[in-house]
Amino acid sequence: MTITILLLLALLAANLPWFSGRLFYLIPLKHKSLAWCFFELVVLYFVVGAIAIEVEQSSVGQVAERRWEFYAITFSLFVVFAFPGFVYRYLWRKH
Repeated sequence: MTITILLLLALLAANLPWFSGRLFYLIPLKHKSLAWCFFELVVLYFVVGAIAIEVEQSSVGQVAERRWEFYAITFSLFVVFAFPGFVYRYLWRKH
């Protein structure tokens, strides 16, 4: 059950940058460029990762060792999760 919640949280967090013209839903921008969206995506990846590490620590009692392959795969998955929001913002919605 916890893994399902974490995956849903990652799916939600990966799509958040694409649905608002504000930076982190707080700072208004004249035009939110693709670079700002990617910056938000990277920050949210680390936020969700920190939550996942905390959940692992509290449920298992220790955190497994992670190497660069783990981060490459999870970031790729996070980018795939962000695809629906990207399509909505740049391909589907009329500006």
